[in-house]
Amino acid sequence: MSIVVLIWVLLAQQPSPSPPQPQKPLPENQALMEALTDANNSGPDVIRVLEAFLQKYPATPQRGEIERLLARAAVDGKDDPRTILYGQRVLATSPDDMLLLDRVARALLAAGGRENAEKSLKYSRAFAANIEKAPAPADDSARKQEERDRGYARALMFQARAQAILGNKAEAGELAARSYSIYPCEEGAREWGQALEALGKLKEAAERYADAFAIPDSRSTDADRAEDRRKLAELYRKSHHSEKGLGDLTLMAYDRTAALLDSRRQKLAALDPNFAATDPMQFNLSGLDGAKLKLASLKGSVVVVDFWATWCVPCRTQHPLYERVLERFKARPDVVFLSIDTDEDHALVPSFIDRNHWNHKVYFEDGLQRFLQVTSIPTTILFDRNGRVASRMNGFLPDKFVEQLTERIESALRD
Repeated sequence: MSIVVLIWVLLAQQPSPSPPQPQKPLPENQALMEALTDANNSGPDVIRVLEAFLQKYPATPQRGEIERLLARAAVDGKDDPRTILYGQRVLATSPDDMLLLDRVARALLAAGGRENAEKSLKYSRAFAANIEKAPAPADDSARKQEERDRGYARALMFQARAQAILGNKAEAGELAARSYSIYPCEEGAREWGQALEALGKLKEAAERYADAFAIPDSRSTDADRAEDRRKLAELYRKSHHSEKGLGDLTLMAYDRTAALLDSRRQKLAALDPNFAATDPMQFNLSGLDGAKLKLASLKGSVVVVDFWATWCVPCRTQHPLYERVLERFKARPDVVFLSIDTDEDHALVPSFIDRNHWNHKVYFEDGLQRFLQVTSIPTTILFDRNGRVASRMNGFLPDKFVEQLTERIESALRD
């Protein structure tokens, strides 16, 4: 949490006299700035400072923003009591804050009790309703669909837990089943197993715990898997009066969950062929002219990738320098230059290229930017003949760019 950002958020809305004239910060604001500086960007200390400030200045006009910052700090620090306290206050005025709807619903369930379950049910229903009414993902659709499904399944899972606490076993089972069908994961399978067990359906519950044990989930821990295994064996013994056949049940769960996840990957791949890529050379990039480029087809060459955007002023400055380097290697078929546009709105690109007389051989990033963690542009990345990143240039120095890039290409050609 940046102290500079905190001060800006809290104090930027202060009224200024007209015409402007120098003035000292209000004592209240001066005290806040000094306290935040003393906190030294430490999450717990920032919470302590902000709470002390609210206690001293309960009527401050920044109270709403301070409570919003406290809620976010509590979420970051996994502080459930404060997440509930400040999160509910923020949601009273900002009922569509998706992060807080999600985190407050979970924190209330962790706190336990019927009253908290009823509140959690309200927030998780609001979270689900916001997802339902949101438009379907357009750009970067596979990743956004994945996030949408995961969030929706989580909201249904919270509702299932709340209904279970409230004694509504059938509703809990239905909600847990829907959650797992939308986004199959270990936690979802376990939740469904618990709901089935509460309904007395021990055989079906054992199958769901087998799914929880079998399904690969990076968010699960060894302790989670050990508990799934223990619960699976316990329910199987109760329903079969022995452990004979337990191994077969577990193997069937592996086959079942593998098929389920493969089906999901295929659906997401239909939205975005690059979604499951684990290596940059597995990417297929779409061109401005509609053609597709398989980066794997470029293995054996040194590949120079230029990430740019129509709104990027430095990119325009760099472009003629980039063209000078391209000119130096135009006789080398084993050096390939790729111009990668990162604009979200692809419709902006053709007119920009025409207006600036750039080469029309442009490709869209199609997820490669995120995969390579390109967070600023222009960025130039070199791949060696084996498709490995050999060099990365974030930004550029106008006086040195041509020689630097030339040297790095020549180095990659020698290796």
